[in-house]
Amino acid sequence: MATRNYNRELDDSNNVASEKYAYGFDFDVMHPFMIRSFQPFFRPGNLLELGSYRGDFTRRLLQHFDAITCVEASDSAIQEAQNRLGNRVQYVHALFEKVRLPGRYDNIVLTHVLEHLDDPVLVLKRINTEWLAEGGRLFLVCPNANAPSRQIAVKMGLISHNAAVTPAEAEHGHRCTYSLDTLERDAVAGGLNVVHRSGIFFKALANFQWDRLLKTDIISPEYLEGCYKLGQQYPDLCSSIFLLCEKTLR
Repeated sequence: MATRNYNRELDDSNNVASEKYAYGFDFDVMHPFMIRSFQPFFRPGNLLELGSYRGDFTRRLLQHFDAITCVEASDSAIQEAQNRLGNRVQYVHALFEKVRLPGRYDNIVLTHVLEHLDDPVLVLKRINTEWLAEGGRLFLVCPNANAPSRQIAVKMGLISHNAAVTPAEAEHGHRCTYSLDTLERDAVAGGLNVVHRSGIFFKALANFQWDRLLKTDIISPEYLEGCYKLGQQYPDLCSSIFLLCEKTLR
């Protein structure tokens, strides 16, 4: 297997593909709604964030937790996050498959990361057996293969099928595209107990289309709220799918 360059996978400036790694839609719309979806299920105590990128989501988590540890494979991403957040977060530069962590965690966040892993079930097993504290919870979120925006792209002939990995996604390190059934399949294979299933934000437009619209007055806060609430009703038509998992007691 070829050695992966995690710095390059996260770098939009050097990427030759048309699709960026991160969009304003992710930071300005999805991140707040993810926190809102997570918040009722947060446990008191510490938090482990697996894959922190440049600290944008970490900054939001700091509003809810004082003790946060982040594991990140890209040293350039860690450097940028440290420049933004200082010493408020403990960073570990390592691969999830190899990292050794000093303790267990009451909350573990894995958002838009699992689809990048070469062996996702292995990492989910480590979460279950090594890192989750008793009573701890895993907040697992992935992009949704069945989001209407992807289904429309299939009908347009832009991608072959809902779960396809596009060249741009592959350039950024995607290994698969999950739907609710395949995400739960891997969570269960990792030994986890899925206790809640949901979706985050009904989405019929591509990220680049959302970025353009968000610069106008066409999209109101009320419209965003409506898309979020509709996502609770139709999780399989959301931008992202969300599983809340707990440690399997053996």
